[in-house]
Amino acid sequence: MIRLEDVHKSFGNNRVLRGLNLEVPKGTSMVIIGGSGTGKSVALKCILGLVTPDSGRILVDDQDATQGDRDAFLARFGMLFQGGALFDSLSVWQNVAFRLLRGSLKRPAEEARAIAIDKLRRVGLKPEVADLFPAELSGGMQKRVGLARAIAADPEIIFFDEPTTGLDPIMSGVINELIREIVVEMGATALTITHDMTSVRAIADNVAMLHDGVIKWTGPVAEMDHSGDPYLDQFIHGRAEGPIEAVR
Repeated sequence: MIRLEDVHKSFGNNRVLRGLNLEVPKGTSMVIIGGSGTGKSVALKCILGLVTPDSGRILVDDQDATQGDRDAFLARFGMLFQGGALFDSLSVWQNVAFRLLRGSLKRPAEEARAIAIDKLRRVGLKPEVADLFPAELSGGMQKRVGLARAIAADPEIIFFDEPTTGLDPIMSGVINELIREIVVEMGATALTITHDMTSVRAIADNVAMLHDGVIKWTGPVAEMDHSGDPYLDQFIHGRAEGPIEAVR
């Protein structure tokens, strides 16, 4: 579903992506891991077209991601943002139905509200939450609202950016289970960025280790602990010593 071929991206003298190659098969869950500043978020932004690569190709369903109708392209994606990114001035249901109230996916307000309530129910939130505002919700509830928004338009591809950041271990487990269930249920292709190894083991079919702008290792999550790759081994075990130098 997603293929990156020799993708390079620099910001001034900072070379972030240095020949990134990655394939995400249709209907699978890929998790990209790696230290801060290794290019994970930049790779995701390149796929979405928020950042233009300096060179290389990005294909989505065998189509060049930089060509064609931009609205139609983005309509295929759902996104769960790291910080939730809910609009404070909008009610919960309006946040969930944000895409359904405007643009090419626009629906009548009544229909959009009904879809939003159904998606809230899917992530374990009751209908009465719909008319609350984000400030009235706990962090875990806000994350669920963000997840409901990500799936509101039944996208083919869903991106999850650090889905468990700021959550306690129990709520992180709940969110991981929800993500896994929803991806399988929808048959969606998922791409997740995370530092949380518990999340990796819970939601990944395949794992890619990104370091210094390139993929050092990629393979099934079941093979991760026995990869033999020194970068991956150091990262997943949190060792201070190894080829990855800690920023001090």
